[in-house]
Amino acid sequence: MRDGPNITNIAALIGDHARAEVLGLLMGGMALTATELADGAGVTRQTISGHLAKLLDAGLLSVVAQGRHRYFRIAGAEVAQLLESLMGVAFGTGAVRVRSSPREPALRKARVCYDHLAGELGVLLYASLARHHAFAVDATGITLTMAGRERIDALGVVLEKSTSTRRPLCRTCLDWSERRDHLAGRLGTALLERFQELGWAHRVPDSRVLAFSIEGETALRNWLGQ
Repeated sequence: MRDGPNITNIAALIGDHARAEVLGLLMGGMALTATELADGAGVTRQTISGHLAKLLDAGLLSVVAQGRHRYFRIAGAEVAQLLESLMGVAFGTGAVRVRSSPREPALRKARVCYDHLAGELGVLLYASLARHHAFAVDATGITLTMAGRERIDALGVVLEKSTSTRRPLCRTCLDWSERRDHLAGRLGTALLERFQELGWAHRVPDSRVLAFSIEGETALRNWLGQ
């Protein structure tokens, strides 16, 4: 039977090694140039142009021109969630890299998943907030409770009003390394930004790793009541 959307083209696009590397590089949430993506994917500038064109046509990437440069990024949260889920399936089936990066332990500890915190500390964040009744859960997903809003207000988190009805305030995202949920949505984004504003953590250059200082991780755990 051929019911529902055809996933063949999307699967084929993501399944190509160079394009998968490009998508993985962009999962850090940063916009990168074609040259940066070619270097990261290990292909030539000419080759990367064809790959990027296909990803743009499929709606997996978006591009913005600034001066002489064009910057590419993941098209949106839905695409990022798809990629994170695929990483989880790959990890669960043992499809890991032959040579692990020296940053692998740090990546599993805390990393940026598109625009929110993932890894061990990301899972801890969601689980701890849930334990303190920060969320109400029903068949449609999760919503922020008054207790949850008071907790994030105490941290100085400012929640911008969404200009799009498609972007939820909070939702769960299955973490590929922990195999448990972490927090995504506008709240996940706001918390990630606040942790960096407070100096608890910083982005590691050219990586998805989010490095928490000893003091920063202690402050996070204290705020979460750990």
